[in-house]
Amino acid sequence: MADALRAVVLVEGTSDEVALETLAERRGVSLVEERIEIVPIGGAQAIGRFVAHYGSEGIALAGLYDAGEEREFKRAVGDDLEARGFFACEPDLEAELIRALGAEAVEAVADANGDLVAFRTLQKQPEWRDRPVDEQLRRFMGSGGSRKIRYARLLVEALEPDAAPRPLRLVLERALSARG
Repeated sequence: MADALRAVVLVEGTSDEVALETLAERRGVSLVEERIEIVPIGGAQAIGRFVAHYGSEGIALAGLYDAGEEREFKRAVGDDLEARGFFACEPDLEAELIRALGAEAVEAVADANGDLVAFRTLQKQPEWRDRPVDEQLRRFMGSGGSRKIRYARLLVEALEPDAAPRPLRLVLERALSARG
């Protein structure tokens, strides 16, 4: 199947994969028909192995990563990451989605999905009580098992498709523009 692919988008984890798949769905893009595969690599430390594998097959590559992992990605891809189709989430996917929607809208999504009471409990904890709401939301999404993955879908679904965070938009556009 690899020789039939137009592009591979390398992402750190499953929540990134889910967010991109959801954005593609929201935009009416079939990743299967476009011959684009999103591959979670299991963390930034694995990027070199995946770039070597897919790069050796001549497949167009793109990627999404957390800003704190830029060094690993530069080591594997080169210095000008954006020119090579790799885009940073600042500082991570959850923060990008919270900024794009706004804290109030994210709280509404949590409420609609039965999680507002749990979020309010986190807000009452001494460590989190005086922090900005966007930081609290980011922590909340990063805790609780598969919450990060579930909210990747829910928050992208809550966005207008053209209001998706810059790194998500650009990596999807890069994959779609790859010659197949």
